[in-house]
Amino acid sequence: MSVIRILQVVTIMNRGGAETLLMNLYRKIDRKKIQFDFLTHRLEKGDYDDEITAMGGKVYYLPSIRPQRYGKYFKELDEFFLKHPEYKIVHSHINENTGFVLRAAKKAGVPVRIAHSHLGSLPLDYKLPFRYYGRHYLKDNCTNYFACSKDAGRWLFGHAIKKGEKITVLKNGVDCEEFKFSSEVRASLRKELGVEDRFVIGHVGRFEKQKNHTFIINVFKEVTKIRSDAVLLLIGTGKLKESIERKVRVLGLEDSVKFLGVRKDIPQLMQAFDVFFFPSLFEGLPVALVEAQTAGLKCIVSDCITRESEVGKNRLHFIGLDKDKHYWAKEIANLESEHEDTRMAVRKRGFDINIIAKKMQRFYSDQHNRYAEAAMGR
Repeated sequence: MSVIRILQVVTIMNRGGAETLLMNLYRKIDRKKIQFDFLTHRLEKGDYDDEITAMGGKVYYLPSIRPQRYGKYFKELDEFFLKHPEYKIVHSHINENTGFVLRAAKKAGVPVRIAHSHLGSLPLDYKLPFRYYGRHYLKDNCTNYFACSKDAGRWLFGHAIKKGEKITVLKNGVDCEEFKFSSEVRASLRKELGVEDRFVIGHVGRFEKQKNHTFIINVFKEVTKIRSDAVLLLIGTGKLKESIERKVRVLGLEDSVKFLGVRKDIPQLMQAFDVFFFPSLFEGLPVALVEAQTAGLKCIVSDCITRESEVGKNRLHFIGLDKDKHYWAKEIANLESEHEDTRMAVRKRGFDINIIAKKMQRFYSDQHNRYAEAAMGR
């Protein structure tokens, strides 16, 4: 039997939550049976592109989706699917813009067209009319609906829920064993980072408005007034990074805030943390938060984040963003460092990527067999 190739549609394969989930799945599936290829919407390479090609996948590049070039973009999509009739399953992860992709896929005769929601909400802004425009095309062009949480499903697929269509919740799984606590790794990394005797607060996320970095810095400034040994480690990159670096300098926090950039050793870095700080304005079901809990960390998070992200063991402490920076700072400063073994709880709550990968492999195979049988019956 030939390998089933799945076209995964993304923005860019950088180290974001949805992209990390895809790579976690890709590493665990049987690639002799299922292969992932990626249609991206940036002309530059992503962080994961080299790993994808090393595992036998292909990466295709389209320009960014912009309202002023919708007409040209739709033509590019039609041309892509015309050139690539080999794809019978398309799985799109670009939220409301998924409607455009799946419309083109349907026009090209792709039988399995999956829309996947990775956000629970978005702020109201000038893009709202364009989001509704994209959602319009979701209604008649999807064969399957996936979401990282029930909230994410309701947000993007409310029309499908009203019609009684099934939404499959696919949890953002992690490899439990990668995040197993090691005192040796902790000591080594803390020494490497120069934080051996510090109270280490960690955050993993892109420097985008969603992640609320300005608030993180304001709260951390208050934490330093309570705990002089506090240090903040920020992992990630993004368009707001320079402005956050300037804010750190203005507040005189250069010696207490470390910008570590994009890292490949997240499981090890989390061993070095004492607390995970995640006050996002909105999320779907953040992979980084699942990883932090799997590493056994206590996490201070905003109440904008779904309770579906809890893996058990009381690792999450929710606080409303209406509380001021002083309140948040006290809550963080009073937490005791503790890495509890949560792997069994993570598995019980369905976040083990090994189990999730097997389910997705069966799903793709079943869908492929169903359309193949239907084609033979015509």
